[in-house]
Amino acid sequence: MSSGGQPEIATFAAGCFWGVEHIFLKHFPPAENKGILKTAVGYTGGKEDAKNPDYRTVCTGTTDHAEAVRIEFDPSIVKYDELVEFFYRIHDPTTKNQQGKDVGTQYRSAIFYHSPEQLEIAKRVTEEVQKKHFDPHGTKIVTELVPAGEWWDAEEYHQKYLHKNPTGYQCPNHRLHW
Repeated sequence: MSSGGQPEIATFAAGCFWGVEHIFLKHFPPAENKGILKTAVGYTGGKEDAKNPDYRTVCTGTTDHAEAVRIEFDPSIVKYDELVEFFYRIHDPTTKNQQGKDVGTQYRSAIFYHSPEQLEIAKRVTEEVQKKHFDPHGTKIVTELVPAGEWWDAEEYHQKYLHKNPTGYQCPNHRLHW
């Protein structure tokens, strides 16, 4: 952590959380001081009465939770707008409730903002990315911008899954698209 700075939190959903966490850590490795301090995968954005969900329940679609990655970052090293732009680069934000063959509300594209400033940045970056990368193809970003709510860490075996299981399943959409 840089002197005098306070870490911030960014929360993104972009399909299967294994691949989202993996690609963020690949490009912003904490050991190389590129701004991400730590990550966790988990569940957020679900129904109010769906408390402490687990993977199997989320996969049924009945809780409305998204698989998401929660990123603690140092804003003096990497800015929130850079993370939002990177989020758009690593998945297809034009498909509703789907990334590749992964289909369901838990795989939706969403930015869960933690402050009014994050919302304004997310709106601005979304508009810029739409104009530059999707308008020329006639496609529209369907990413949800919603307030961050309750967060539940996923089960331990999901944390840094692709680092522990390098040959594990990774959605082919989780790559740099530009």
